[in-house]
Amino acid sequence: MLDVGGNRCCILGIWGTAGIGKTTIAKAVFNSIAHKFEGSCFLENVRENSMSHGGLLQLQKRLLEETLGGKNLKLNSVDRGISVIKQNLSSKKVLLILDDVNQLDQLKKLAGAESWFGHGSKVIITTRDRGLLTRHGIELIYKVKKLDYQQALELFSLNAFGMSAPPDDYLELSKHAIAYAQHLPLALTLLGSHLSNESVERWRAKLDCYEGDPFDSIHSILRISYDALAYRVQQVFLDIACFFKGQKKDYVIQLLQCFLKNPEDCIQELVQKAIITIELDRILMHDLLEQMGKDIVHEESPTEPGERSRLWFHEDVCHVLKENTGTNKVRGIMIKFPEPGELHLTAKSFSGMTNLGIFINRKTSLYGEAGFVPNKLRMIDWENCEWQSLPSNLPLNELVVFNMPNSRIRQLGEPSKNLSKLTSLNLSGCEFLTKIPDLSGSPNLKYLDLTGCTSLIEVDASVGFLPKLLSLDLEGCYNLAIFPTRISLKSLTRLRLGGCTSLKIFPEIEDKMEFMINLQLHGSGIRELPSSISYLTGLQDLDTHNISIRSASTSQSNSNISQGKQSLLVLPKLNSLVMEEGSLSKSDFLVGLDCWSTLRILYLFGGNFVNLPAYITKFVNLEILLLSCCSKLREIPKLPPKVGLVWVSDCRALENFPKLFSLFEPETELHGLESLQLMNCPRLCANNGYDLARIEFLLLNQHSNDFEIVVPGSEVPKWFNYRWEEAQNLILEPDNLNSAVICEVSIKIPRNVEWQKSGLAVCVVFESPRSFNIHGYPDRKMSAAVILIGAAVMSGTGDGVCHLERRLVIESIVDEVAGGALSSGRAVVRCARV
Repeated sequence: MLDVGGNRCCILGIWGTAGIGKTTIAKAVFNSIAHKFEGSCFLENVRENSMSHGGLLQLQKRLLEETLGGKNLKLNSVDRGISVIKQNLSSKKVLLILDDVNQLDQLKKLAGAESWFGHGSKVIITTRDRGLLTRHGIELIYKVKKLDYQQALELFSLNAFGMSAPPDDYLELSKHAIAYAQHLPLALTLLGSHLSNESVERWRAKLDCYEGDPFDSIHSILRISYDALAYRVQQVFLDIACFFKGQKKDYVIQLLQCFLKNPEDCIQELVQKAIITIELDRILMHDLLEQMGKDIVHEESPTEPGERSRLWFHEDVCHVLKENTGTNKVRGIMIKFPEPGELHLTAKSFSGMTNLGIFINRKTSLYGEAGFVPNKLRMIDWENCEWQSLPSNLPLNELVVFNMPNSRIRQLGEPSKNLSKLTSLNLSGCEFLTKIPDLSGSPNLKYLDLTGCTSLIEVDASVGFLPKLLSLDLEGCYNLAIFPTRISLKSLTRLRLGGCTSLKIFPEIEDKMEFMINLQLHGSGIRELPSSISYLTGLQDLDTHNISIRSASTSQSNSNISQGKQSLLVLPKLNSLVMEEGSLSKSDFLVGLDCWSTLRILYLFGGNFVNLPAYITKFVNLEILLLSCCSKLREIPKLPPKVGLVWVSDCRALENFPKLFSLFEPETELHGLESLQLMNCPRLCANNGYDLARIEFLLLNQHSNDFEIVVPGSEVPKWFNYRWEEAQNLILEPDNLNSAVICEVSIKIPRNVEWQKSGLAVCVVFESPRSFNIHGYPDRKMSAAVILIGAAVMSGTGDGVCHLERRLVIESIVDEVAGGALSSGRAVVRCARV
């Protein structure tokens, strides 16, 4: 029905009852054909994700971001989103999945018509409502059928026994079970997991109990799965169903630790029972199971929400807080309105909720003053809070998780002294916060996130001695000037001080911090590290500037530095090193760094060195070498033996690269080199010149099919003959920014290349300044990044001559080049064996 290889754009609906496998089918199709499209996106839970204010706009942004390969477009309205989708995707072959659609408006805003997408595009919609598809004019509808007997038996057996067929003594019981489950995949999965590892006698007893349940619904099977859980696991299930579905697993575990020990065991049991799944580190569950969980809570008190354990529906929350009907049975509240709103509190709003432990506010403005706040609060998750300081009557002695990102808070005040049980404090984006006070009263603190607190000046010295702290993040706190001068954080795994431009001194490390894995200092004012940095024996990733090491003090006993090894810094596990503005002189940090056998990635950005030193070859296991904006670099004499990827960009003085020149010899072996990219290195090109036809001789003689070489050029190669000269001088104006540019080219390759044995893939790339990101490193500015791409493939002909006459469709997908001439961009030709 999809006709994947065809050029026709089509929109297809997958329709069927709940639990029948619509989403599973859509995922399977997506995973098997996504690589055949220029862009792809799977939007799950459209119904749920579009309910909140701005939900459809967020879905549009994600659709564009994923189909355009990470490009972040700013949209200020849904109508603008429709326009941008049409402009950017109307000439692009994309695969789009809209999962669980229940409103016509969702289709109109996300996939209004086939004309929104390019030729060959496929849009798949899963829904329980066939009428919704027909009202949208969709003619291709795939009705999902129940599994046949053999399929049902196999799925059930996989969950019950871990194999595709049941043992002989379980066969009749298995037939009984799949009949009860009505061959529905969700029911089969749950029932099989529920009966797993049980004896034949237990199977008979349990299946006999099901006889009286109705056969016209799977809700009884869902409830059976729930009832079989231990009480503590049931509570975790209800918390996820009401509050935490779709959240990151580690975040949920952290929150649940407020109430019980080892919540990960409960999570694991729910996974084993097929009640939840973990995908991309997020906790997901079928919407039928979510609804069952909410129904269970609703049944606690059908008429009075204040008598229930959990409140999440905005009307129930408003009723309870305005009418003061909350009782000691309320365990958690989530305030989440469909539209941004205000809620006025009274002195008695929380007076009856003495056992309230979870308080979550999703962007609702609260006014008034609650005279009574429950003293058993374990978790506060309140983004954009209007408070400028914590109320003096706020009881925090039981608080475990305290999240107030992007709030107006200026100081924590007296309540912060009573945080003895606190494990997580998130104040990221609090742009008015100026100081972190004494936190010595929070010995259990594990996570402290102060990212983007742009007014923060001081962090109290006590933070340097928190015994359980795992992560300390101050990235972007550019006014931070006062920081602990000494630290002993034995549990710390990550310290981020990137962008702290006012911070000049890195603290002395008083004892071994062997669990520290990641240290980020790029963009900070720190130019010198203490010799005690060698106490970070577990350090794997270091991102820093041109730094030096202070000499070891006479009072410090540091085995790596003090005892006759002053010039050698041993970091035995260092895997990745990023250095900005490095000198690479004989006294440089890198020279005295002993990680010769472990370093795998080296990124040198903005270095002022002239030659890449020969000692670089001592990093015998280095695999990736990135050199960017090294303005004085003139020569790369030799590479380490195992380097597979070399990326050199904006090194404008580079003129000598012997390894590169040797690659053009016909008999050259690659010896592990898989990718070589040279961007904006004009001297290298001008002094040595490249005959791109010779590159193919190299590629034809290699065993690797995925080697690529990218070289820059200031002009189109002579063997490119433009049929449409105007394309070279195209001016991209705002009104045609997203239209396609069509170039007709003719390429003739000399007869002496044996094209019968291989082919040549050619991409013409135009480039313009923008930021880039590689291997997880922060964005760096560079003057060579792909903006416009076209591709064509040539195949050999019998006469030994290859001709190509094909149109290259070059799509404009970013607006940095608005108003600029296309011809001013540098042309890059990428050649690869195919």
